Amino acid sequence: MKNSDSTRTLDETIASLPAVQRRAVEKRAVELIAEELSLRELRRALGFTQVEVAEGLQKGQHEISRIEQRGDMLLSTLSSYVRAMGGELELVCRFKKRAPVRLKPLPEHKARGRRERARKRA
Repeated sequence: MKNSDSTRTLDETIASLPAVQRRAVEKRAVELIAEELSLRELRRALGFTQVEVAEGLQKGQHEISRIEQRGDMLLSTLSSYVRAMGGELELVCRFKKRAPVRLKPLPEHKARGRRERARKRA
């Protein structure tokens, strides 16, 4: 028995939309979900295991577990984690009286050089 309009499921409602509108709804749903994902949820949504991300970072699986549980980490760590899943980290700074500003992380070779110089000074 088919559901009436008042008892249709979300899937049924979306399926009844024109294709263009359905794609727009699905695209926005993906965007909304992505805005609220933890690293663990992002990894799972992209279909990666901790072992696969660990291999991409040349680390152990236990280190990926620790990264996913952190509340605070270096941008280089986050950028590497995202790159291991085929993505690129982009930061957007928003100000009240200015257009948003996009910050890109330093290329890895420049960041590594800065880290090495900082270690030598310490």
